Amino acid sequence: MHVSLSLQARLAIIFAITTTLLILIFSIVYGQRSINQMENEIGNSLSDTAYMMENNLNQYMWSRYSETILLSGLPTIRQPDSTEEIEDLLDQLQSTIPSFSWIGFTDQNGTVLAATDSILKGADISARPVYKEALEKPFIGDVHEAVLLADLLPNPTGEAMKFVDISTPIYDYDDQFIGVLATHLSWEWVKEVESAMLDAVKNRDSIEFFIVSKIDNAIILGPDEMIGQTLQLESIDLAQTSQHGWVTETWPDGGDYVTGYMLEDGYNEYPGMEWTILVRQPIEVAFTPIKKLMVFFIIAGIMFVLLFAVLGWFLAGKIASPLKNLATAADRLRFGEHVQIPHYKGISELETLSASLRKLIANLTKTESALEEMEEVAHKDELTGLANRYALELFLHKYTQKYDRAIVFYIDLDGFKAVNDTLGHLAGDQLLVQVSARLKESVGEEEMIARVGGDEFIVVLHYPIEEMAAKGKRMGETMLSAISEPYWLNGQSASVSCSIGAAFWTESSAVSIEETIKRADDSLYQVKKQGKNHVHFYEA
Repeated sequence: MHVSLSLQARLAIIFAITTTLLILIFSIVYGQRSINQMENEIGNSLSDTAYMMENNLNQYMWSRYSETILLSGLPTIRQPDSTEEIEDLLDQLQSTIPSFSWIGFTDQNGTVLAATDSILKGADISARPVYKEALEKPFIGDVHEAVLLADLLPNPTGEAMKFVDISTPIYDYDDQFIGVLATHLSWEWVKEVESAMLDAVKNRDSIEFFIVSKIDNAIILGPDEMIGQTLQLESIDLAQTSQHGWVTETWPDGGDYVTGYMLEDGYNEYPGMEWTILVRQPIEVAFTPIKKLMVFFIIAGIMFVLLFAVLGWFLAGKIASPLKNLATAADRLRFGEHVQIPHYKGISELETLSASLRKLIANLTKTESALEEMEEVAHKDELTGLANRYALELFLHKYTQKYDRAIVFYIDLDGFKAVNDTLGHLAGDQLLVQVSARLKESVGEEEMIARVGGDEFIVVLHYPIEEMAAKGKRMGETMLSAISEPYWLNGQSASVSCSIGAAFWTESSAVSIEETIKRADDSLYQVKKQGKNHVHFYEA
């Protein structure tokens, strides 16, 4: 049986199908990119959280390490007159910094001459690592349970007491070895750091922090039921190669997690314990915003299909109306009625169709403009107006098709967190805007500056091959100097510096432009390790 559809119905169906196809294409091309970008942002936020945890641990341990070294150089220690005077000094330090659970001063043979609250005074600790390992140089011991002090120190919680050791040899003013200054740091301070970090991310659900010892990959900080367990994870392997990032992986409990990782590798003269810092969040929790984005795409798509179907129905009616009038008039004439054919200027059906089509084209153009505006927004960083990661990817794809060389600078601000903490996040935003304006002065046509993180920027510059090294170094110093100039934020002056990693890319090399960016990031990491506030070029 042949079913005949009216022109109005056919056009409405065509509108609905066309809109569906457009939305599917848009969702695949733009939607998937948006989802990938959001996944990276979520993962990077966990990676940044691991970095902040590592930074807090380093700052704390550096402080305690420095205090121990400082104490060992005091005249009361290097040229002791009485054990009572030494004990008074040790008690004052413990009173000021309660994290020092026990501080002791031994003679050359490891016998405790003076100690806080006189605990272990007269005891022989020569067999303990806190003495043995500090005979020639300062020693920092990994987390361990109390041995001699378990029953001597207050323990209101009843839990097993754990310590981190810091000790250093003592020399008199004739450089003769006279003993060891030994300290036990209570492991409770790490839980305080963890609690502070949890407060900082309390708006995000199910975040968990882990510290993993380098010795046997055992958990030394984490959920109580997991303490002491050994972990074999990709994130730990990556962190122990001094990488900093995030992965999605399956943990021993069978759950899938987004895991940020960072290696604790010391600060200034404090050498670090090489603990692996992990921050994990269940995938189903971490990627909730992505699910919401997908639901938005589906609902918006259905609404567009219905809207365009209704619009198509009414437009088709207007298009067919002149033809229907002519057909009706023709039928009446065929049956002998005396009717007048509707008068249209020129070819009325074409004029009506043309007008309707112009309206349709106007609507489609408006829709296309809206899509272009959405795409423009997706390419820009909302705060600074710079290109974002997505725009950087598109730029690099076009750039490498046209040019055969580039210099990549990876920039990270030093001191940005201090501005946020002291002047507020609004001032921090103003600082980022002003930094962006200064960096824009370094970028010419067909070159790129992009904001790729909170206070991280990537600059891609193009120079003649014979001038790349000299101009690249000069431009790095110029950007370093420009960023270090003072800023005026909320009526106050503020200053930050920056660290810059750089790398060269040429088409003739076997390295992609993306790998070159990774090399620049590695160079940035070297700058951070070497004291920040300078430029480092990657050397293969």
